[in-house]
Amino acid sequence: MPSKKSQRPEPRQKKIARGNQSQPTANVIGGLFNHWPKAVVFLAALLASVIWWSTSNSEPATAVVLRTGTGTGAVSGSSSEPQNFNDPLVPIPVASMEERRQMLTKQLELVDHTLCAYRDATRYPNTSRPISEHPDQVYPNRPVEEQHAMRKEGGGTDSAVQIQTSQSRVFMVAGETVIFTIKALNKEGKVLPMFVNRAVASGITFQGNRETPQLPLSITDEGRNGDLAAGDGVFSGVLAPAQSGFASFNGTIRTELKYNVDGRAGVVLFDVIYSPETPATWTGAIRETLEGGSLNFYLKTNVHTPGRYVVSGRVDDAKGKPVALVTFNDMVPQGNSEIRLTVVGKLLRDQAAVFPLSLRDVDAYLLKENTDPDRALMPRLEGVTHVTRNYPLKNFSDAEWQSEERSRYLTEYSKDVDLAKAALVALDPEQARKPFPQSECSKEKMH
Repeated sequence: MPSKKSQRPEPRQKKIARGNQSQPTANVIGGLFNHWPKAVVFLAALLASVIWWSTSNSEPATAVVLRTGTGTGAVSGSSSEPQNFNDPLVPIPVASMEERRQMLTKQLELVDHTLCAYRDATRYPNTSRPISEHPDQVYPNRPVEEQHAMRKEGGGTDSAVQIQTSQSRVFMVAGETVIFTIKALNKEGKVLPMFVNRAVASGITFQGNRETPQLPLSITDEGRNGDLAAGDGVFSGVLAPAQSGFASFNGTIRTELKYNVDGRAGVVLFDVIYSPETPATWTGAIRETLEGGSLNFYLKTNVHTPGRYVVSGRVDDAKGKPVALVTFNDMVPQGNSEIRLTVVGKLLRDQAAVFPLSLRDVDAYLLKENTDPDRALMPRLEGVTHVTRNYPLKNFSDAEWQSEERSRYLTEYSKDVDLAKAALVALDPEQARKPFPQSECSKEKMH
């Protein structure tokens, strides 16, 4: 996998592809989806026990008794007998009314938070999300840049030397090239003299299950071969798989670059994912429609290999503000097809998007299950590919997205809130005539 993990779209794309479950608020929704059945059962059992406890004990009772003195202090009724049966029994009172009220109030706040967080995170569908939820996806075609302490060839790091690297792209389709750069700095940011000893590109496969080529690269500071200016301390090189032994290689290509700074040997790795096959191509035709209160883009394709395709596009408003990340994840037949990317109306209204909108930086791939690599890339549509007409925002729906799954989850989480309120009322019937703590859902509406 590419070494620039923090800036790569691959893991997110994989998640979308495999289960169509990618939530832009993965931490919140993933946790709820994974654990809500257990949480519901636990909360229901806990609340039921609290209701029984509070209704069957009108006066503070004694829940357990301990023996004191020279004995072991075992709990009365347990299988562990105390050492001295003459030790006196000391009752321990259960929690006071106020303590139980506080516990139940916290329980209500917890289940209310779960309900409101889920509702807020699912206002829009997975395929149409605020792009602010995906900061690494806003500008996917910008160079990947990184700075770190020098990584010594024999292991460890040297913080006295800072290494700046960049690569022009991570994912490559047939015919594309990638430019690598490297520069050494001291702690004050001054460029240090550097010498590149060796740079070799090698194919990487899963468990080494197939033969891979190797290719030496020229990394220089001579104002050529991808280097912008000679003698500026920035060393550059170009990898062109289609023009080398990698022409038919499909997968990750790793370039290992060894260098020397002030007599100290260092190493840096550059990874790219190369796809020599072209499963489908774009025809260039894009049309837009306003349907059901949402804006749809239809991109015409010529599909050579049928299967599941994953497509991502970015939408900016007239002021250049990135508004939405729109995705497609579905089966596409062979032949001429249309890929639909949708911006839901509520998202446009919530973002106060200014028209016309621009669709840009569209990337796509065919998902290949249980193979290495797991995808075949389509040629990217880099830059602005379509500009919409002007629409009044009032033409778009302000309704939240709905689905059977969302309705089911909201119903279950609402039941938890009702159970928590019932437990408070059971403890203190006067609570029925008092307001409950303000719901987070109400606070969200106020903002």
